[in-house]
Amino acid sequence: MSSPIAEHRPPSGAEPRLDGLAPAAMQQMQAAAHAIRDGAEATATQALDAVLAMTPGHPEALRLYAILHARAHRHAEAKAALQQAIAQWPDYVLAHSDLGNVQQAAGELDAAFASWRQACTLAPQAPMPWFNLGRNLQLHGDTAAAIEALQQAHALAPDFLPALILLGDALVHAGRFDEADARYRAALALHPACGDAWRGLANMKTRPLSERDRERLATALHQPGLGAADRIAMGFALGKVCEDQGRYEQAFAALSQANAELRQLHPWNADAFHAHADALFAASARLPAPTDPALGHEVIFIVGLPRSGSTLFEQILAAHPDVEGASELPDLEQVLGEESTRRRQPLLQWIAAATADDWQRLGRRYLERTARWRRHKPRHTDKLPSNWLLGGVLGAMLPGARIIDARRDALEAGWSCYKQQFYRLPHFACTLTDIAAYIRDYERIMGAWQAAAPQRIRAQRYEALLAEPEGEIRALLAFCGLPFNSACLDYHHAKRSVRTASAAQVRQPLQHDTARAGHYGALLDPLRLGLGLPMPGR
Repeated sequence: MSSPIAEHRPPSGAEPRLDGLAPAAMQQMQAAAHAIRDGAEATATQALDAVLAMTPGHPEALRLYAILHARAHRHAEAKAALQQAIAQWPDYVLAHSDLGNVQQAAGELDAAFASWRQACTLAPQAPMPWFNLGRNLQLHGDTAAAIEALQQAHALAPDFLPALILLGDALVHAGRFDEADARYRAALALHPACGDAWRGLANMKTRPLSERDRERLATALHQPGLGAADRIAMGFALGKVCEDQGRYEQAFAALSQANAELRQLHPWNADAFHAHADALFAASARLPAPTDPALGHEVIFIVGLPRSGSTLFEQILAAHPDVEGASELPDLEQVLGEESTRRRQPLLQWIAAATADDWQRLGRRYLERTARWRRHKPRHTDKLPSNWLLGGVLGAMLPGARIIDARRDALEAGWSCYKQQFYRLPHFACTLTDIAAYIRDYERIMGAWQAAAPQRIRAQRYEALLAEPEGEIRALLAFCGLPFNSACLDYHHAKRSVRTASAAQVRQPLQHDTARAGHYGALLDPLRLGLGLPMPGR
């Protein structure tokens, strides 16, 4: 049997990885890594068992085992494996970083950040721990700290594109647009066909791209060997600059090509989505009455179609001294995912069996996971548009929460969806016909929930806000149980991180010239037809 692994301790700050392994064990470790990459859990388990039989307690084998546990949502087992690895090699930077990832998945965010920061402390001259820390700070809304960490990563590795791009994104979210522009263009100086850099520039909606940018995009799109992800992102950016310049046919052609390629990568089945939405709606209509009708009163959900004003409505609410704007949170999905893992069934299979006590437990779990957003203010927003599918579930799980259904003219909203590449919604409708079908499902189901529970769901129309801002803002605050505060009228002055594609738009006063669909005439007829709207000139 091999000697105990503790006798092979590496020097401080070193990454052990394959240290202390015999050649046969090293081959098994490499086989395990490949199996994990390919999603072959059984093969990976077999290989890791072989490694641990030859070299008991090897930290890298334990770390890879933790990855397997984490992918299967076995968070306790994953943490135990990583803590065992760290106990043997306290300076194992990668294990500390992975422990933070597992703690985050388990909802232990303070512990996760402690682990990520420990990785930076152990390897202060290594860019990746700083990048990982910055990425997670940004994902969880601490944009100022994220900028500092990402600046450190960039300083240590000036040519590392992901750090440059994410730093640009963080600067956008903080409203520092000139600095963000410089970071994206620095990335393009390194890699002119960097789709993420073009995406970042295009997503600063209030800053038009130049004619020179249009020419560079058109040239870059014809480079041989261009990856699909870069080509798609640049196609959306080209559509944006062409629209800004009034080149509407060229804009439509660029966006159509980008959407067609995106659909090949992420196919969308409108019929399957319709069936899923209907099944979830039907199951949610039969849920038990809540045990505590006030549970969740701290939360204001903002749902609806993407690009329908949801970020604007959140910005208005977040300007109120009692509300923290938390942006698009994954916690609701993750709480339901935890329960699905526990029951070993998808939501639609266990939803009918869940009791009122089950839903109350899940509601409290959500409040536990999101408590950090209420450390300084008593209420918080959760602005994930696709949560409209869970409108009925929320009535059982967090019945005291208020739900704002962000509504915008369907044609304008649908066209805006077509123009935007979504990263939180990679599997989204990519044709005008499919977008129309998605809108019909959304409007039908949310309309039914709103009619059944007007005390907890309000349809907030974007066009109504444009027509009468103060009256609509007063009504919105009253629905949420918030006293009127004049700061909400000057929402664009609110100092907060805005982590959506509307980050630039909500930092300016209301604009009355945002309609764009009319410029495209008959090109949008498939969307009009799908929405049941009249055709122009007919």
